[in-house]
Amino acid sequence: MSTIDPTVLEGYLVRTRWFGGKGRPFRVGEVRTLAELSGGERGPRAIVHLVSVQYDDEEGGSEQYQVPLSVYDHPEERLAYAFVGSMLDGEGGDGDGRVLHLYDAVHDRDAMALWLDGFVAAEGEGERAEGGLRFRRVRVPDDDSRLDPELRSTPLTGEQSNSSVKFDDTAIMKVFRKVTPGVNPDIEIHQALTRGGSEYIAELYGWLEADVDGEVMHLAMLQRFLRTATDGFEMATGSVRTLLADLEQSPEDSGGDFAGEAARLGEALAAVHAMLREQFPTERRGPASAGELADAMGERLDRALRVVPELEPFAARLRAAYDAVRGLPGIDVQRVHGDLHLGQTLRTSRGWKIVDFEGEPGRPFAERALPDSPWRDVAGMLRSFDYAPGVVEMTAGAPADEEDAAVRAERARAWSQRARTHFLQAYVESLGDRGGSEDERRVLLQAYVADKAVYEAIYEKRNRPSWTAIPLAALARIGG
Repeated sequence: MSTIDPTVLEGYLVRTRWFGGKGRPFRVGEVRTLAELSGGERGPRAIVHLVSVQYDDEEGGSEQYQVPLSVYDHPEERLAYAFVGSMLDGEGGDGDGRVLHLYDAVHDRDAMALWLDGFVAAEGEGERAEGGLRFRRVRVPDDDSRLDPELRSTPLTGEQSNSSVKFDDTAIMKVFRKVTPGVNPDIEIHQALTRGGSEYIAELYGWLEADVDGEVMHLAMLQRFLRTATDGFEMATGSVRTLLADLEQSPEDSGGDFAGEAARLGEALAAVHAMLREQFPTERRGPASAGELADAMGERLDRALRVVPELEPFAARLRAAYDAVRGLPGIDVQRVHGDLHLGQTLRTSRGWKIVDFEGEPGRPFAERALPDSPWRDVAGMLRSFDYAPGVVEMTAGAPADEEDAAVRAERARAWSQRARTHFLQAYVESLGDRGGSEDERRVLLQAYVADKAVYEAIYEKRNRPSWTAIPLAALARIGG
């Protein structure tokens, strides 16, 4: 049997964008073979590995990563940029076998054709077992989602935690890199919204899974490729830059006004939340749940103060916002996105689409699947509308003078305020009678916005200290 030297994988992991342990001392422990696909004469062997990573720092812990590799008898120059390393074929015994050459399968068009073949074979709400993997398909309502087996794959760049492969302009496959047993919320929610006919998502075509120690593990998902899509955050920051390019124009008269788009996004989120209420259980929780939420927010603030002491001037007002939650008679909960911001949206020629329903990456699947308040999603989007001008200001060159700087700052605040107001108004109007009382909305939303900004302050302090000013500026307005 062929085995990979763990040091080969250690050297490979630190070169990837999706490995979450860069900068920490780690070692590769167990390397398990989950599945093996073969293209016969027309392609390579493709082996899906489950790699356990152990961390040796004070925090410790372990993670599992999916590493699909293409295996060739001879070097493949076309894949030189995706070379992982070599291993000995066990056929010869005691290290006397052939040297096999390993490449990241996501970058190998011939290997990705094997994945496509599996999905094609599972057409029509079925499944196909192949080499230890199960390819599952979903029938898209009112759509012919049959896949052409001749589609050609292209890996996408720029992602952090997963890898994506586009099959021409038809489908896109997200390959989950950091994996855990259990049902991935991204697949579960997309399946429900696809079957419900939601117009605000990229329809789910299918997913890939395997059994690991008696539990299902989701490895990849296949969706419709949105040909005309533009990243929501990039669109927003482009709007801000257009506004700031002409300081004589007011936000509402500028080509950089985003209010209309924000309103349409509010309507889209309300429609997605409504369908999630139809597809999953909902619950009205009592006063004790409100108290538990307030306690959790307060505990996060306590931890944050140890990392970001600059939060101290705002702590009393933040605790007051959380205490207001404690006084609520109850909280309505349902399935939500869980990690919503402009970067999780796409603007297409047919309107807004919401993507990536995985939830917060650091939480176990079971926690991410728990019902939560939809106002958490709303707060995440409101914070993102505040972030867009903040990022533009942080990355722009220095203004010509102090007067220009003041005007730019005022224009940026006006852009954010208009976007947040129109988004929230459209969302609430779309809810109708399900929005709860105005006082309850106000209390929950202020607390969730504050909680999100505290989370951002920790992230920025650890990763981009100079950007900590963005969430701190928002927190200065809480209760003020």
